[in-house]
Amino acid sequence: MAARFLTSVLSLLLGSAAWAAPAAPAAGIAAPSVTATHLTVQLVVPPAQIYPGQSFTAGLYFKLDPGWHVYWTNAGDSGEAPSIKWNLPADVTAGAMQFPVPKRLPLGPLVDFGYEGEVLFPIPVQVASSFKPTGQNATLGGKVTWLVCREVCIPGHADLAVTRTGAATPPATPANVDADAQLIQHFQSTLPKPLPSSGQAKFESTAKGLTLAVITGSKETSAQFFPFDQNILANAAPQTLTPLKNGVQISLVKDDNLTTAPKELHGLLVLGDGRAYEFHATPGTIASTSTAGSQGLLGIILFAFVGGAILNLMPCVFPVLFIKGLALVQSSSEERGKMRRHGLVYTLGILASFWAVVAALLILRGAGHQLGWGFQFQSPAFLALMALLLFFLGLSLAGQFEIGLTLTSAGSGLAQKSGYAGSFFTGVLAVIVATPCTAPFMGAAIGYALANSAVITFAVFTSLALGLAAPYLLLAFNPAWSRVLPRPGAWMEVLKQAVSIPIFGTVIWLVWVFNQTAGPSALVGLLSAFLLLAIAGWILGRWPAKAPATFAAAIVLLLAIAVPVLAVEKLGTPEVATATTKAGAAGTQWEPFTPELVAKYRAEGKPVFVDFTASWCLSCQVNERVVLDRPEVQQRLASSGVALIRADWTRHDEVIAQTLAGLGRSGVPTYAFYPADTNKQPQLLPEVLTPGIVFNALDAVKNSGQSSGLRAQVSEPASPGR
Repeated sequence: MAARFLTSVLSLLLGSAAWAAPAAPAAGIAAPSVTATHLTVQLVVPPAQIYPGQSFTAGLYFKLDPGWHVYWTNAGDSGEAPSIKWNLPADVTAGAMQFPVPKRLPLGPLVDFGYEGEVLFPIPVQVASSFKPTGQNATLGGKVTWLVCREVCIPGHADLAVTRTGAATPPATPANVDADAQLIQHFQSTLPKPLPSSGQAKFESTAKGLTLAVITGSKETSAQFFPFDQNILANAAPQTLTPLKNGVQISLVKDDNLTTAPKELHGLLVLGDGRAYEFHATPGTIASTSTAGSQGLLGIILFAFVGGAILNLMPCVFPVLFIKGLALVQSSSEERGKMRRHGLVYTLGILASFWAVVAALLILRGAGHQLGWGFQFQSPAFLALMALLLFFLGLSLAGQFEIGLTLTSAGSGLAQKSGYAGSFFTGVLAVIVATPCTAPFMGAAIGYALANSAVITFAVFTSLALGLAAPYLLLAFNPAWSRVLPRPGAWMEVLKQAVSIPIFGTVIWLVWVFNQTAGPSALVGLLSAFLLLAIAGWILGRWPAKAPATFAAAIVLLLAIAVPVLAVEKLGTPEVATATTKAGAAGTQWEPFTPELVAKYRAEGKPVFVDFTASWCLSCQVNERVVLDRPEVQQRLASSGVALIRADWTRHDEVIAQTLAGLGRSGVPTYAFYPADTNKQPQLLPEVLTPGIVFNALDAVKNSGQSSGLRAQVSEPASPGR
């Protein structure tokens, strides 16, 4: 409301000095059209004669200068729709002005709803049977008012009139369809239609807004919702789309000033193929289509399982695979039942960790936060704790001390318990180090899960967890496969120490990410904590299984944890060294992401490629260095005419989170090609890129732009006064 009020005041202040006074017609001559500031407006009345009992459609036609717009019936965050106050002969009445399908018009942090280029508002006119023309002519006219905007808004008005011959009876022969009638017919075809008789529209209230389900009779993969009522929705917020088997579900963000749920939702649904439906949605659910159908859900669950299995091959999970490989070698001679129990406990650790992650996501989503996969890596404190954990584990694997010696001193029973605890902890660790990566199929599955109910979210994340656990679980239940592994021996100690190398490599990467998020001053605290961990490890190695040494080491460990956390709080700065403006090998320049920048380029007729990335996302870094930074890819990007924008999500950014949600994604990497045509939806690329994938996307955008240019060259029907 405050933004709308402020914009309206500024519009009046800026536009009052340029009130769009029309050019004055010659005295005594009716003016069907006028040319005003940044537009031409015309009253279009097709029939040449007006007679009793006649029904026809007139129109109010606007031809706008490039970049300027007029408004829909709900102007959005600012503006006012055109209107006409009629002056008609007796027994001639005009119905309500009808509004064609609008466009979303971003302007800074706001979004308006309106029209650019040209628009005609059809108006039904009825001549009563009692109509009696006075004299030879009948004059139809009225006072038209409008608001035309670009960066500033200019109000305007004009008195328009059209003179037609008054007749007592219809003409003997039907009139030819002239250019005016063709123009009206064209814009009548763009009017929204009511939902089919088999259609249905329902909505539910959520913590952040509304979830709207519309049944159209077919699966919809592209849709936009326009509310007829103001102050219901946050117009600039992304709309998260979920296709249904016979319709679509859209997650909408409510207006900040909306305190109670609306009794109905009067809106317009615009679909990707040009269809548009007007409806009044009522509260409730559509049980038969509340999800994408059983086949769609099963497909998403399968995608999640495959994505979880592939996640084992991503670079961020390699250290854990080393650990589990070593554990498998050590247990190859154990009894079959014990190996299976270790596999189940490892799987339980993964499941519990995934359930904890999804519970946190659902709780925070219910509180109004927009978070996604890997959100915890946006916290410098979490990064510090992860780096310390892996560094301490690396010291143990490298041979500085043996964690197990201290535990075994408590007795063989505790040692046995420690073995299963180790399997559970390794499952937890696998999930923690996996979250910076997104494997193929994972992006769509996680985005779908977080856009649906809690039950579906848990089902998809459980499938993802089982996919991650599947390789080791299969080995544990098939011990015969372990026969290909070498026999235990002295080489195992060498292998264990070698495992510490990728662990320390992961620590180096975490330190780099920590510096990106917390700044160099806080980094001193983390490096000091590493020194404390080395001291704790030396104590445990020098006096193994001694209670005083264990107690002293625990004190040092607590101090090591406290130091970086305090450093983040006291010394941390948001000096994020992002790569959003980094020049590529061929001179390509990536600009920092804002929705307004994307909208600006598309309004200029320029397609946009957005790279949603983060410093802590290993998949992102691999794609950038192996594909996007390759000279031939850089050269194609630089010469393609596509605007390059990088959305850095290293630190949490609500705007980026909402944009990802609007794309049906909840994490990075995400790669989106936005066509120049704003009526078309962005194209999403796979999580793992190749040069061929990027080249094909560039070719598709180029072909789309050529098609749009051909459509723009189609000539419009000529009409007097335009």
